[in-house]
Amino acid sequence: MAKLKAFPFGKVLISLSAVGTMIGSYVADWNETHIHNPAWPPHAKFHNAQTMSMGTALGLAALYHLWKPGRSRESLDSAAVIASLYGLTQLSAALYPGTASVDPPREDNWPQLKYTLPSLGLILLGYSLDRYRISRA
Repeated sequence: MAKLKAFPFGKVLISLSAVGTMIGSYVADWNETHIHNPAWPPHAKFHNAQTMSMGTALGLAALYHLWKPGRSRESLDSAAVIASLYGLTQLSAALYPGTASVDPPREDNWPQLKYTLPSLGLILLGYSLDRYRISRA
């Protein structure tokens, strides 16, 4: 039972979100609707590529802070913030003029929310669980 209490469930949940961020944008964008879309100008593809690379970089940074040797609250705090940035900035895109969650003719119904909100929820739950585990150690 003591080993179960010591298992880092929270770190695993944050890690799942970080890995999802690393590969999710490639799954969603490496296709004919985004990076291979002949209707997109090169600069739009540049920003799409930048976004995919940023997801990978944020995921790797979160995993590094989460699993580096030495357990500390500061490392957990950093990992949770870094793991949240991709989703939070994705949500902030709605605040910019002329943006849409999808290209026409599809309806602008924010399909990203079905991944972004659960991912942020995993991070919050994982953070809460690991903060509790660290405080009991």
